[in-house]
Amino acid sequence: MNRNRAYAGIDYFRFAAALLVIAVHTSPLFSYSETGDFILTRIIARIAVPFFFMTSGFFLISRYNDNSDKLKIFLKKTSIIYVIAILLYVPLNIYNGYFSMDNLLPNIMKDIVFDGTLYHLWYLPASIIGAAIAWYLLKRVGVSFALIVTMILYVVGMLGDSYYGFAEKIPFLKKMFELMFEVADYTRNGLFFAPLFFVLGGIIADKAIKVSLKKSVIGFVISLALLFGEGMALHQWGVQRHDSMYMMLLPCMFFLFNALTYWKGKRIKALSSLTLIVYIIHPMIIVLVRMLATILRMQPLLVENSLIHYVVVSVLSIVASIVILRLYSRLKLRYRKKVQNSMNRSWIEVDLNNLEHNVRILQESMPKDCELMAVVKADAYGHRTFEVSTFINQIGVKAFAVATIDEGIKLRKYGVKGEILILGYTCPTRAKELHKYSLIQSLIDYNYAVALSHQGYNLKSHIKIDTGMKRLGFDVDDIAEIIEIFKTKQLGVCGIYTHLCVSDSLLPKDVEFTQIQISRFYSLIGMLLENGVNPNKVHIQSSYGLLNYPELQCDYVRAGIALYGVLSSPTDQTKLKLDLKPVLSLKSKVILIRAIKEGETVGYGRAFTASRNSLIAILPIGYADGVPRNLSCGKGNVLIDGYQAPIVGRICMDHLAIDVTDIPHVAVDDIATIIGRDGEMELTAPEVANNSGSLSNELLSRLGTRLMSKTK
Repeated sequence: MNRNRAYAGIDYFRFAAALLVIAVHTSPLFSYSETGDFILTRIIARIAVPFFFMTSGFFLISRYNDNSDKLKIFLKKTSIIYVIAILLYVPLNIYNGYFSMDNLLPNIMKDIVFDGTLYHLWYLPASIIGAAIAWYLLKRVGVSFALIVTMILYVVGMLGDSYYGFAEKIPFLKKMFELMFEVADYTRNGLFFAPLFFVLGGIIADKAIKVSLKKSVIGFVISLALLFGEGMALHQWGVQRHDSMYMMLLPCMFFLFNALTYWKGKRIKALSSLTLIVYIIHPMIIVLVRMLATILRMQPLLVENSLIHYVVVSVLSIVASIVILRLYSRLKLRYRKKVQNSMNRSWIEVDLNNLEHNVRILQESMPKDCELMAVVKADAYGHRTFEVSTFINQIGVKAFAVATIDEGIKLRKYGVKGEILILGYTCPTRAKELHKYSLIQSLIDYNYAVALSHQGYNLKSHIKIDTGMKRLGFDVDDIAEIIEIFKTKQLGVCGIYTHLCVSDSLLPKDVEFTQIQISRFYSLIGMLLENGVNPNKVHIQSSYGLLNYPELQCDYVRAGIALYGVLSSPTDQTKLKLDLKPVLSLKSKVILIRAIKEGETVGYGRAFTASRNSLIAILPIGYADGVPRNLSCGKGNVLIDGYQAPIVGRICMDHLAIDVTDIPHVAVDDIATIIGRDGEMELTAPEVANNSGSLSNELLSRLGTRLMSKTK
């Protein structure tokens, strides 16, 4: 699956929704049939704005997403767009006499908060208020209560909208809405209208309510038909004060949006921005078309013919939006290059194509019905948790392993779905968080399991078995205690596993010890089954467990270092020879070149003395970034312009020096590769780690967080 394969249906429908919004404001069928135009613009097109709210909710609101920074970014971005839109339409407001109204300041405040300073801009403050309300409710009272509260708000708003004719007959409601309409002209705003659709988007994202594609399509068709009937009946009865809020709009939107999530394909990333620009500028295009029609004396064609008017406005809105988007993209690219040139010091590059390749290769090498469990502890072995986890989750990996509860919570906050196993210790007092984020805790011994069960939460867990490593886990012979823990309901034991401590070695003595571990583990599984205990998910293989013992039948393979396309050491030999590709490259750039004379020294301790007149290049990367200090004084090299340059002197905390005397035309800003490929040459992580007396696992997981990360 290509990494750009995502929710294509949602992306493409944004564009259709934007065209429906233009239809609402141009009435394309009015010249031909007022009833037909009402059906199109006042019933069918009413799905557009709720769709936009649900899209935002889908990607923003989640039971697992407690990262308030994500909300802050959304609110900040939307607020900036709203301010720009307000300023954009100031000339038109002046022309329309907006600023000559009575009670100007209170009306401006009302419009900014609820109604928008031009008729279509209400959507932006509604998004801000709706997102904040939905987020707060989901975090404070949970999904069910958030749905109930926002549903109540929607019903209240509906009584002030499409059902107002019924509400005004009740004195109490009439008085209440009269007071409301002094604060906001409509109830289709961020308080009554938007929050429910944000919550519904979040519910669909979490798959809290699972509906198949077939049922979604059928449900949408039926709901749309009922929406049509509801809209026509209310219109016929003449009870609508406005016509944005219908009861059948709710199931209609739920089924439509849910169906669109099944449409996966290549994303057009610019479509979201293009749609937003079309939404914002189309009223200006309407004014422009009317102005041109007057100047050219073409009102009968361009204005009075409503369908042609709609087509012209739509086409010009799209063209203008493309032009604006391209201009913005060029300015953004120039700014990004400027920032990169001025700020970039050193960075890692994560090749998602290679990561996807490794996922597929590992899955193909695993036994039937065995599932890949991606080990993403230690910031995904230095590859960056967000980039790695969200991507492989998107391409189908549904099981993850981390070392700590905080790493597990971080995955949930990133929106990662599926099983997340904590391999290490979690303080029992954090059981509430284990439950809240649906994390699976490893049980490391009997006393720990008992302490965790006494916390009062229904949890999920896997039992860790010590078969010879003597680190964490129940002793393999403690069968009675293991059976007791399996029967402890609060712990929800759904799996059992062990770890092979020398599976990376094919030396006879290590193979013998590994076979003993395997035998002990499967003997335990057999005894559990004899005692009527279902062990559920069973796993024993890490990366080397798969590479050297591929015949083992398990439910998971816990792939760590192999997932990232490298072995721990360049000398490691494995039974399986898989075509794995390195995912990470580590790069820096030359920031200074010094000419030094024979006999001069470089760096701390004057550890390097030039044996000739030399050119020394300085790179802004050091041991604080994860480059091992053991690579100092010629033990390590970097690649630059297709050549190998030795590291000279001692590696500093923030810098290192390389000898580029024999490399032609080296200049400031040239790229130096510490790990990765440059032309025909390559420095692999196992080689670099081996030169420093370590392993790839340690080298990669120590790459500092101050290194920028880039994906490709």
